Parts: sequence; C-alpha cells; structure tokens
Amino acid sequence: MLDDPSAWPLTCPLTWGVVLATFLLAGTVKGVIGLGLPTISLAILTATLDLKTAMALLLLPSAVTNLWQGAVGGQAVALLRANWAFFATATATVALGGLALSRVDAAVLSTFLGALILAYALIGLAGWRPAIAPGARWWAGPVFGTLNGVFTGMTGSFVVPGVMYLNAIGLDRHALVQAMGILFTLATLALAATLAGAQLLSAQLGLASAVGLVPALIGMALGQRIRAQLSEQRFRRVFFWSLLALGIYIVVS
Repeated sequence: MLDDPSAWPLTCPLTWGVVLATFLLAGTVKGVIGLGLPTISLAILTATLDLKTAMALLLLPSAVTNLWQGAVGGQAVALLRANWAFFATATATVALGGLALSRVDAAVLSTFLGALILAYALIGLAGWRPAIAPGARWWAGPVFGTLNGVFTGMTGSFVVPGVMYLNAIGLDRHALVQAMGILFTLATLALAATLAGAQLLSAQLGLASAVGLVPALIGMALGQRIRAQLSEQRFRRVFFWSLLALGIYIVVS
C-alpha cells in the first residue's frame, strides 16, 4: 500500500485495471440499488492501495453519479425541506472525521472501515428496518446526520448510519433513492473539501479520479437497465453477501 498519495503508481497497468474494473462494478451496483459506489470502491481499492488514496480516487465518480441520482425524481426540494437538519449536520461534521483521518494510523482506519461495512452488510442481510416516528425526527435527524458526517470524514463511506435513517423515516423507494443521492452528493463535496484542506489530494489523484468517472457512468447506466429486468430484492442479497465478504477481508488483512 502507498502512504503518500502523490506517489500513486499511475504508470502501473495492473493498478489501472483494478481501478477501472472497480468503478465499473461499483457504478453497476449503484445503478441497480441506488448506493454502493463508495462502499464497494473503498472495499476493493483499500485491498490494493492505502485508504487515503482510495478515498481521493472515488471523489469525482462518486460526486457525478450522486448528483445524477439526487437530481432525478422530482422530489429534491421536498426532501431537502423535510430533512434539512439531517442533511446539514451530515455535511457540516465531515470535517470532524477528517481530523482523525490526518492523525490516526491508516491501518486503524482501514479496520474501522471494514467494521462499518460488516455492520451494514449484517443489517441488510437481517432485513432490519427500524422506524422513526415523525415526532422524533427533530432530534434523530441531527444525531444520525452528525454520526454519518463523522464516519464519512474518517472512512470515506457515506452509508452508515445515514441510509438507515432515511429507511427508518418511511420514504418510498423512489424518494429513498433520490434522498440517498442528495446525501451522497453533499457528503462527497464535504469530503473533497476536507481532503484538500488536509493536503491529501494531488494532481495525479485528480487525473485518476477523472478517468474513473467513465467506467462509473457506464456501470451506472448498465445497472439501471438491470434494475428494470431483475428482482431488486435478490440482487440486494447478493450485494450484502459480497459486502460481508469484503468487510471481513479488510478487517483481517
């Protein structure tokens, strides 16, 4: 693994192949179920590169695909009005997690990422979907938003526990997918600012992130076609089992 992001081996064909294949797969999964690009990208890339480099590489593919997802559906304004406290805290607290990113050993953060992926996979496989009453959202939104922002800044994973919150407030499938797109877009922008402020971005990584956008968009378009033809429930189980295996690998490696 590389400790210095600026030294990332752009000239290595095998590493390029891993990066491109990773974003194609992650984009496909995102197209099918509405999430997974950062999680899958980090799970695979941290097995090849260091966590900080992997987080930098996913920024542009994640931002563009999330913006696409968050803009489609016609409910963006209503979702932002109803959940502004959650979205605001999830964005503002990314910098808090970023403080740990620049001060904690990368191996510790990789293990923490693996644990988050494991937890999310087990929750998905168990089919657990807690409910948050409308009267409790005034405090639950900021709490879940704060936790999500800190975890995003520390690990680059936008999912836990933000998606759990959005599931728990009872959004329908289409609103949920769009709300996740909004959350992931805001989190990606905040993460990019945090990484730049910590001087963890470089011109080489920016170029590599731009190249990763192409397979991510191709994969997302492919995934949307698959979602129209296959059982989403069955695919989600395959997805969560895959995340479980990848999470275990990261934790024990």
